[in-house]
Amino acid sequence: MSLQEKLDTFKADFEAGKPPYNVPYSVIEVMHRATAELIASGAAAKVLKAGDKASVFTLNDPDGSPVSSTDLLAKGPLVVSFYRGVWCPYCNMELQALEAALPSFRELGANLIAISPQTAVNSRKSVRQNSLDFPILSDTHNDVAASFGLRFDLPDYLVELYRNLKNDLTAFNGDESWTLPMPGRFVIGRDGVILYAEVNPDYTRRPEPEDMLPVLRKAAGAGT
Repeated sequence: MSLQEKLDTFKADFEAGKPPYNVPYSVIEVMHRATAELIASGAAAKVLKAGDKASVFTLNDPDGSPVSSTDLLAKGPLVVSFYRGVWCPYCNMELQALEAALPSFRELGANLIAISPQTAVNSRKSVRQNSLDFPILSDTHNDVAASFGLRFDLPDYLVELYRNLKNDLTAFNGDESWTLPMPGRFVIGRDGVILYAEVNPDYTRRPEPEDMLPVLRKAAGAGT
């Protein structure tokens, strides 16, 4: 089953209120409204694209050690996945799919990192729960996400819903801003130029990890 098929199956069960979710449809309506408004805002059109120079960054891994994009790119192409956090089931399924594809990335000389606004404690939880063999870096305030064009402010009505659902992003992220990144996937060449970019303001839609393999094969062949 593809990643998107798994996401679609989960979404259908969640929105149908099947156990253990039992979510009232009024909650689903609010989520649909927020997604539709983010799509209509055109925010996704402002995200860095293939051919753009990627932002340079240094972020801490779950153990507090700094990880530099410059250092990683010195070793080969870099796959970067921006995701919302450990609390998001769609993100966890994506992390698991990326983990399954990790050997293919490494065979082509590429490294993989995930970036989230969540605290180190929650990143360690993500790594543990999803059995990951790649690091999750903490992007405080979504600053790096913003440099890629991914950060957005949650509307007040969605903040209220999240609080009612006990999904307090200020606690997950250690940040009072109530911002999130649109889920984004990038392949960056050794020269810092973006070779592949996919972003979707609908967080229930994610590209397949295998979609990046042609770009990575080309990068490996070109030695970039």
